[in-house]
Amino acid sequence: MEILMKIWSYFATNVLQQPAFMIGLIVIIGYALMKKPWYDILAGAIKAIVGYLILAVGSSGLVSNFRPVLVGLKDKFNMDATVIDPYFGQNAVTAGVEEVFGKGFGDAMILLLIAFIVNILLVRFSKYTKMRALFTTGHVQVQQAATAYWLILFACPFLMKSRVATLVVMALVLGLYWAVGANMTIKPCQELTDGAGFCLAHQQMFGIALNTWLAEKLFGKKKDGKKVKKIDDIELPGFMSIFNENMVCTSILMLLFFGAILCILGRDYLTEQGFMQEGQSMVFYVIQTCLYFSVYLAILQLGVRTFVTELTASFQGIADKLLPGSVPGVDCAVAFGFGSENAVPLGFLAGFAGQILAIAVLIVLKSPVLIICGFVPVFFDNATIAIFANEKGGIKAALILPFISGICQVFGSAFIAGWVGMAAYGGYLGMWDWAVVWPVMTVVMKYLSYIGIALVVIVLLAIPQIQYRMDKEGYFKMTEDYEAYKELKAQRE
Repeated sequence: MEILMKIWSYFATNVLQQPAFMIGLIVIIGYALMKKPWYDILAGAIKAIVGYLILAVGSSGLVSNFRPVLVGLKDKFNMDATVIDPYFGQNAVTAGVEEVFGKGFGDAMILLLIAFIVNILLVRFSKYTKMRALFTTGHVQVQQAATAYWLILFACPFLMKSRVATLVVMALVLGLYWAVGANMTIKPCQELTDGAGFCLAHQQMFGIALNTWLAEKLFGKKKDGKKVKKIDDIELPGFMSIFNENMVCTSILMLLFFGAILCILGRDYLTEQGFMQEGQSMVFYVIQTCLYFSVYLAILQLGVRTFVTELTASFQGIADKLLPGSVPGVDCAVAFGFGSENAVPLGFLAGFAGQILAIAVLIVLKSPVLIICGFVPVFFDNATIAIFANEKGGIKAALILPFISGICQVFGSAFIAGWVGMAAYGGYLGMWDWAVVWPVMTVVMKYLSYIGIALVVIVLLAIPQIQYRMDKEGYFKMTEDYEAYKELKAQRE
């Protein structure tokens, strides 16, 4: 048993927690099952790994570029608050779980393994479960396993009598969440990408599904029968036409928005913290910092284009031989390579405005838990939601729904982080599903005990069954033969 745990620990550390190598492994397995020549397998794996590493450079660059604002808002204004960010949240669990519950953090990694096996089994028996998505973003799984470990221990302290019972219940709930949540993004992703053959497996899966549905129902239909105006449909007149270019639009919006915040923080503070060098021009520092948003977005989109083709092509071997009708669930940043490019900065800014409004309300109401917005939730949640909302409901949906999302992220995180005690350790995961869906699940399990656990499991199992019954003919066709699905959809319309 000890040898098996060492093997798992090595795999989890070096492959599962390194999504580039996890994607590379999937490509190797997929192409091997398709009996591709060894040199094609090698080339495909290298392209997939390098592509994901390029995406990671873009993503980490965006996060680090926001750091002066995040640190400044906390230090400059003496705000002792909880940062909503996956990495702050994971650190909070690592620091506090033993002190609060008397449990070691090592069990969270065992939870990840069992939950991943649950996800695989649910997809393998998709004929009965109706679940078609395999969660492959390992770094996200680590963050979620850590947060779920704390939330379920808090909600179900009676499980701590048995370590096995604790891990089994946790793995069932978390594995179902991964399989069901990723499955809910299949239709939005297939329609956005014209059948690219992937879905999203991240922190806002329920958020994407709900906001895509709301965009279509609330904004997607006009009484006169005309199509709604999407962001790219709007032709701006005169000098404003420069905003039609994504790189220019992002640069100018970031310059106006974050340039103003950096100027408020001031030269002295930025120099003292090491963000600016002594004697460096404040003007050019602000311009360069803001323009780097466009640079990292371009890098991120290049990474998407590089690895998605290999992943989806190779996954066909896994779908044919091991997991029939399945698709891989990938990082939400992959969506940035599709749909309207300008939806990304607009969704980000709308979500940020929503978060700032909600934080102001917390301050006015003297909330015992004060939230500081982290870059990952405000950007990756709201930019992703904006892409899907714009596709179904146009520019109004792309602005309004991320704004509401930002409000939900702050209020939901303030409630759950304060209630379960995670706020005392300075961080909470804070992304859409974990600020909206998981607080509801935690309340149900806390106050209904075993009945609450059963209710959560039953509801999660029921969601794909309801999806299937709403479209029995097209449900599996959507992943197995997208062209046939499009023909079916056209006939219905």
